[in-house]
Amino acid sequence: MSILNVEHLSHGFGDRAIFQDVSFRLLKGEHIGLVGANGEGKSTFMNIITGKLMPDEGKVEWSKNVRVGYLDQHTALEKGMTIRDVLASAFQFLFELETQMNEMYEKMGEADEDEMNRLMEETGVIQELLSAHDFYMIDSKVEEVGRALGLSDIGLDKDVTELSGGQRTKVLLGKLLLEKPDILLLDEPTNYLDAEHIEWLKRYLNDYENAFILISHDIPFLNSVINLIYHMDNQQLNRYVGDYDKFQEVYAVKKAQLEAAYNRQQKEIAELKDFVARNKARVATRNMAMSRQKKLDKMDMIELAAEKPKPEFHFKEARVPGRYIFQTKDLVIGYDDPLSSKLNLEMERGEKVVLTGANGIGKTTLLKSILGLIPSLKGSVELGDYLQIGYFEQEMSQDIQTTTLEELWGEFPGFTQYEARSALAKCGLTTKHIESKVKVLSGGEQAKLRLCKLINRESNLLVLDEPTNHLDVDAKEELKRALLEYRGSILMVCHEPEFYEGLATRVMDCSQWTTRL
Repeated sequence: MSILNVEHLSHGFGDRAIFQDVSFRLLKGEHIGLVGANGEGKSTFMNIITGKLMPDEGKVEWSKNVRVGYLDQHTALEKGMTIRDVLASAFQFLFELETQMNEMYEKMGEADEDEMNRLMEETGVIQELLSAHDFYMIDSKVEEVGRALGLSDIGLDKDVTELSGGQRTKVLLGKLLLEKPDILLLDEPTNYLDAEHIEWLKRYLNDYENAFILISHDIPFLNSVINLIYHMDNQQLNRYVGDYDKFQEVYAVKKAQLEAAYNRQQKEIAELKDFVARNKARVATRNMAMSRQKKLDKMDMIELAAEKPKPEFHFKEARVPGRYIFQTKDLVIGYDDPLSSKLNLEMERGEKVVLTGANGIGKTTLLKSILGLIPSLKGSVELGDYLQIGYFEQEMSQDIQTTTLEELWGEFPGFTQYEARSALAKCGLTTKHIESKVKVLSGGEQAKLRLCKLINRESNLLVLDEPTNHLDVDAKEELKRALLEYRGSILMVCHEPEFYEGLATRVMDCSQWTTRL
């Protein structure tokens, strides 16, 4: 049974086309992975099918009474709401039914017999609905999901605006799972999630009976939960049965076949053109030349998709620093409350240190405290001599009004037009991306812009906070290669073991010193 029908969908931003005549059908129980390079329009597609964006052309039809749950990369949470409030809001429709039922009970005091019978019948129906949806067990369900996602450790009464990126993702995910929608739409759900909770989500999705569409660049995760791939490429959407690895095999064969057919056609075109040019002027062969010209005119031309620009990252290196990168003495990090016990840490020149551990235990706070971006609660940090630091933050502001080119120029005002464009192109951004406003770029394209700022400034210490979030497979591979080549020191927060394996000289488990566990 079809849950969703998308027909002849076309959409773009300005003169940048995202989809061209895309059609798509989602069936009950399908577990779909939506894949494609950064900027191919995966999040835009999700926004169109959920009604957040109106397409330029085409129609989107959901079957009746389908409840859709969408985990969005950029959902805002309201100040004043606690984690418990957000999780309980999954049952909002049940609370509204309870309010209706209570209003009916109040009316019963003044009702005549017929009215009383009608009210009794209606309240009975509502009562059955509430019982069927476990309304009287909501508190225990909220507690259960809170425990499974590690939210109980933070405290369910904590204000949601005080949470880290990973904790916000968990709260929104928890709310979604409590809603039990007919279809789940998940946009990069593993960004910011630690290994333990990725495993929990993996088990949940494998047992999930309803349909879901999942956008993810985490290939091991994707392979473990999906059975269909939809590939978004060159404004088209193509369906492949199987997991991501199977898709890669079939796609490579399909691409090779298309290239072979293109080469054969190009050879035939060249021979026909040559025959026409040599024979159209001679009376004896003119008719043969004209028939070959007609064949040329009627030929369906095979077109090869333009090769996507592959990113190239080469970090500029500054002079060698002193022996110690940093040393902390009895350092206690936090904002209002301490996030750590007393920390006595040190890092030496040439080390590549990775910080791991659950969300919200203070990894980002530690980085910012070491860099002096936020004050520590107690103790001190001593940075080494001659340090030139390159810092990659988790997210950039969504309120930026500048274009990609202007944003880079703001950082490097001495760049010529050619130098700025070349630097962005090397990071895998096309002319269309370079001239677009930063806020309409995808998460992966924004990450490439921030990496472009980083690689064009000399450094001897890279401080990277979740650099792989949003990056597609090619960009991740190139980033890892560039970091292996880099001769400076690296301090990095990362939740993907397959990325830092072979790169890290030391992995530091932050759960050993946090006060949050």
